[in-house]
Amino acid sequence: MRRPQREKSKTLLMGIVAVLVGGVFFVSLTYAAVSKGPMDAKDKLAPGTVAKTVSQNEESYVYNPVGKPDPFKSFIAKQEAYEKKRKKKKPRTYLETLELSQLDLIAIVISPKGNWAMVRDSKGVGHVIKKGTAIGTNEGVVYKITPDKVIIRERHMDFRGKEVVKEIVKKLHASNKL
Repeated sequence: MRRPQREKSKTLLMGIVAVLVGGVFFVSLTYAAVSKGPMDAKDKLAPGTVAKTVSQNEESYVYNPVGKPDPFKSFIAKQEAYEKKRKKKKPRTYLETLELSQLDLIAIVISPKGNWAMVRDSKGVGHVIKKGTAIGTNEGVVYKITPDKVIIRERHMDFRGKEVVKEIVKKLHASNKL
């Protein structure tokens, strides 16, 4: 009965010694990694410069964040803030609730007093528009009316958070031309 007791105590003693030796080894490694000493002038580099090592003539890269998007900033938060800003503007008209793909250009009137156009929605109801009329869900505005087309400018935000203006052209179908 005495023998298993000795083996247990030997195993326990060996385990304690292994933990102590491993702990001392780990502490010495972390101390060597942390305490490099003060940086020399050659170790301090301006962002975007290329460093040459003394022992080897290999070039190493230093990251320069100028002109690059911050990978830690959420682009979704910017998009949500932009959407909230857009919603606070003004009460929407019926034409502002429709997508431009739901509208068909059916008539254009060119006159000295101004150009007018008529669009038809998916229900078949016609709406008269002129330059400056708000139209579409993305804050679209009628920019120009020519004898065969209407140009609409929409504003939206791209993935980098910049506002982009996009021109959409609605052409008059050949069956509607006189």
